[in-house]
Amino acid sequence: MARRRIAVVTTSRADYGLLYWVLRELERDPRVRLQLVVTGMHFSREHGSTYRRIRADGFVPAAEVRVDVGAGTEEDIARSTGRMTSGLARAFARLRPELVVVLGDRYELLPVASVATLFRVPIAHLHGGEATEGLIDEAVRHAVTKLSHLHLVAARPYAERVRAMGEEPWRIRVVGTPGLDHLRRTPLPPLAETLARIGLPIDDRRPLVLVTYHPVTLQAGQAARQARALARALAAVPARVVVTAPNADPEYRPIIRALSTLTRSRSEVRFVADLGSAGYLSLLKHADVMVGNSSSGLTEAPSFGLPVVNVGDRQRGRLRAANVIDVEPTAASIGRGVRRALSPAFRRRARAAKNPYGGPGASVRIAKLLASVPLDERLLTKRLVVPASRRRRP
Repeated sequence: MARRRIAVVTTSRADYGLLYWVLRELERDPRVRLQLVVTGMHFSREHGSTYRRIRADGFVPAAEVRVDVGAGTEEDIARSTGRMTSGLARAFARLRPELVVVLGDRYELLPVASVATLFRVPIAHLHGGEATEGLIDEAVRHAVTKLSHLHLVAARPYAERVRAMGEEPWRIRVVGTPGLDHLRRTPLPPLAETLARIGLPIDDRRPLVLVTYHPVTLQAGQAARQARALARALAAVPARVVVTAPNADPEYRPIIRALSTLTRSRSEVRFVADLGSAGYLSLLKHADVMVGNSSSGLTEAPSFGLPVVNVGDRQRGRLRAANVIDVEPTAASIGRGVRRALSPAFRRRARAAKNPYGGPGASVRIAKLLASVPLDERLLTKRLVVPASRRRRP
């Protein structure tokens, strides 16, 4: 029997880290011919040229669609999605996938979903139904949901949201988040090794702060101001600080400039383009506090009992555990949040937090579904289901 061709599209270091164990499961399944398609931020030097990490992990991409977002302006990014659409069309024409898999809500998913739709290929979407009300991603996620045919969501409230959008219940499966499989399956390097790799002292007893801050894309013109406020707050904290590069969203470069000032004024601060999944998780495991607006503070950090200071509106609407402190994007509010997060009382609270996204095991569930779901007319033909409470009575 011919193996089904499943194209998994990765656009950034973030979705690759979450998809890693799904890819491994599909790779070893005799029913599947994995077609890994690499595009987007993976080819950005500022973000670590992470396509090299994919190759180093032993994956052989079936297609690489190289795009350049330039300076990261709205026009640059919009033009890049056009080039990505063209490149993906050529890749899909050659690969002829029978199922396309995407994860998340970044703008790069729009060309992927559009091309798959025009090629009449069903789409499996992971992490739909979530909410990030301060971002363009909110609209992108829901648009991709309506273009998708199989919804593999991380938690029951997200399944209910997808259903409320008119999706047929049989298409929706609660599988958890595959990123948590790293906790059980990925060997994490010792903290000493991770710190040595980025040049931070190992014997320093000051708190270790992990910073991941991305543009809040619906708040145009605010990235530089908010990043400077974050930098001022961190400058007042006597700690070792590891800052990771922001996503290639509009206004990402002002964030890089603002947070890079810390590295010029303090020897115990490092700015890192890419840590890799294992290195990043090693810091999540050993850090004393995480500061920023990354979803990893809400999805992975609770499993490590790590206190998180969540800055601003980027994650507004997303499920969160008791390890999270929400603060405004001002230096004073961020500073208060960090001090509270480092307090013994809150550290105890964070250690006791229950992760609302569950635990490891999602990747196996996802891969089994992708390998076995019937690829038939029923899957491809979508029908709008209007909840009974919203139907008009005659």
